[in-house]
Amino acid sequence: MRKHMSTIIAILVFITGLSLLLYPTVSNYWNSLHQSRVVANYSDTMAKLTKQDKQAEIDRAVEYNSRLASNGGRFTPSDSELSEYKSLLNADGTGMMGYITIPKIGVKLAIYHTVDDAVLQVGVGHLEGSSLPVGGSGTHCVLSSHRGLPSAKLFTELDRMKKGDVFYLHVYDRVLAYQVDNIAIVEPNDYGLLEIEEGKDLCTLFTCTPYGINTHRLLVRGHRVENVMDEKNLTADAARVNPLVVASIIGLILYGIGYVVYRIRRKGV
Repeated sequence: MRKHMSTIIAILVFITGLSLLLYPTVSNYWNSLHQSRVVANYSDTMAKLTKQDKQAEIDRAVEYNSRLASNGGRFTPSDSELSEYKSLLNADGTGMMGYITIPKIGVKLAIYHTVDDAVLQVGVGHLEGSSLPVGGSGTHCVLSSHRGLPSAKLFTELDRMKKGDVFYLHVYDRVLAYQVDNIAIVEPNDYGLLEIEEGKDLCTLFTCTPYGINTHRLLVRGHRVENVMDEKNLTADAARVNPLVVASIIGLILYGIGYVVYRIRRKGV
């Protein structure tokens, strides 16, 4: 009996260790699959809207943006302002505005209203009070996500971005391209570099830094440029995962289970 118990304990320790080792890879892959489905559902929703409906929503967002520049308290919106904000660019009622692709770091993530923690755990949040992601002169869209989560890559590799790199916002069938022109590290409550600048079309991506310490914010700003890339050739994170890696992980798990069964049966002989 004691031999059986020691074998079972050893097996449980092995399975627990294996699970902890594989969790980041499996969890990130699962999150990538989820992102792929979310983006696909968003594309389906866009396909069901007429050109007139989509243009009307873009026009509403443009009008909203035009009022932001003169609103000194835009980063601390009232309840009524927040309610209006959440109603814009919300075609399917999930709060998803569109999605972002960053070829340099292999990112394709949904963009949601607000930077609430629940949003940042699974995708990219839009900072309320910043311009909605529809572009235009005198706009500054600000997007954020976590880095360093074991369950998802998100903005973990944002620090690899360099001046000249390009990222893309996909909103209501429009693709807006932004080229990185400024990278900075600031205090958490420093909004100076997030202000709207007259005549400029800007978008800033931000996340916590240094990695694992998170005392400051990394800002990666881009200015609008002509979109010359064929976005149809970009694939979601999930599609980029090597199938051999996934097969190896599954095989290792099955091997561990098979070994457990074999040892138990052998002890019982």
